[in-house]
Amino acid sequence: MSQAVLRVERLPPGALEAAARFHRECVGQARALVESGCDALAIVLTGAPYDHTDWRRTAARDLARAAAPARVNIVAGEDDAAIDAALAFLAGAPGVTGQYLPLAGQTGAAEAI
Repeated sequence: MSQAVLRVERLPPGALEAAARFHRECVGQARALVESGCDALAIVLTGAPYDHTDWRRTAARDLARAAAPARVNIVAGEDDAAIDAALAFLAGAPGVTGQYLPLAGQTGAAEAI
């Protein structure tokens, strides 16, 4: 089973602007990775304030539906060890798809994320 990882390094601090940029710039990349033949895609985002939760959850769910039977999940956080552990878990969890997994230790900062 192969899992591709798409790391999104910077999005605007505002939820609406971040969602718009994600859909404009990252969704095509995500679809291309799935179409390249991976069994699963994990998208890694940096931590964000609570107002980003809805668009991130929706993106995970909708991308997973479109990619089926490939799996798509979104992981978010600032701790590289926690991100690596989540990615390892997802790689071996064939029943997990369409999930937004915010990891502990998110800053919630309003800086550019």
